[in-house]
Amino acid sequence: MRPLAIALAAILLVAGCSTARRDKITVACGASERWCAMMVKRFSDATGVEADFVRLSSGEALERIKAARARQEFDVWHGGPADSYVAAKSQGLLEPYASAKSGEIRTEWADREHAWSGIYAGVLAFCNNTKELAKRGMKPIRSWRELLDRRLRGGGVALAHPATSGTAYTTLWTHVELNGGDQEAALGYLRDLHPNVLRYNSSGSAAAVQAAKGEAAVGVVFSHDCVAAQEQGYPNLEVTFPREGTGYELGGLAVLAGAHNPGSARRYVDWALSGASQRLGPLVQFYALPTNTGVPAHSKAADPATVKLVPYDVEVAGRAKQALVGRFGAEIAGPPG
Repeated sequence: MRPLAIALAAILLVAGCSTARRDKITVACGASERWCAMMVKRFSDATGVEADFVRLSSGEALERIKAARARQEFDVWHGGPADSYVAAKSQGLLEPYASAKSGEIRTEWADREHAWSGIYAGVLAFCNNTKELAKRGMKPIRSWRELLDRRLRGGGVALAHPATSGTAYTTLWTHVELNGGDQEAALGYLRDLHPNVLRYNSSGSAAAVQAAKGEAAVGVVFSHDCVAAQEQGYPNLEVTFPREGTGYELGGLAVLAGAHNPGSARRYVDWALSGASQRLGPLVQFYALPTNTGVPAHSKAADPATVKLVPYDVEVAGRAKQALVGRFGAEIAGPPG
């Protein structure tokens, strides 16, 4: 082959390879499997950027991201309570990004330094299996104290472990807030609850499934997880909220430090903060509260105006997480095997 032909063939080969290559990102996703799958597909459809995800509870995600610090496997972290994002920020694991969409997000639901943003909010609730509770001579649970009832001994309560589950850490921190910041009192309550716990799940939403199937009489979950179980054909479920007050999660979103494709990771954040993205949840029975001010809450979402909420400080909760979860594991129950 002549030199000119060889050079031309090489140029065409390079151009062909360049055309075939597509942007790609990998998302560490902390919400339900169906929600995660929908989100990455809708993003790809909207932008042409290829995206996939790994579903991880917040504790698992934080550990994976931390372990891969030098050779990060993910580009974006999407979903799961923001206290884990606070912990990640303190360890230099997040790449601050001030999205053009940031102005559409409620100011109190985002990091002031743009390390992460709130993407949805979910209220902690009781997912009652009314049939199973009736067998124990009980009505739907409406109080944290009722959850300690001896009639729930032997696995009446479904709960996750705070080392792996953001739902469970929200439960733990809710009791810190209910006790005026007293961590000893919060751990004391969960120590008293321990004999009633079926087992400590790695994922918070699993408690809704256990309650739905009658494996437990009541699950401690975010209300939208129980509503999703109701819609999947479990008629004996009833959502209630603790009268003493309850906590809430602020689902997070962040670009990860060391992302392989930071430009497309930022595009994902722009898209996920948008009103169009935040209207998608109900399509997969995800009824959390949107953080975008232009998106109204779905009628099946928890109404903060009718639920007594504790003053949940995400920043304080995030800074306390490692030590408090360590104490839970050492004093009450080790993490799931």
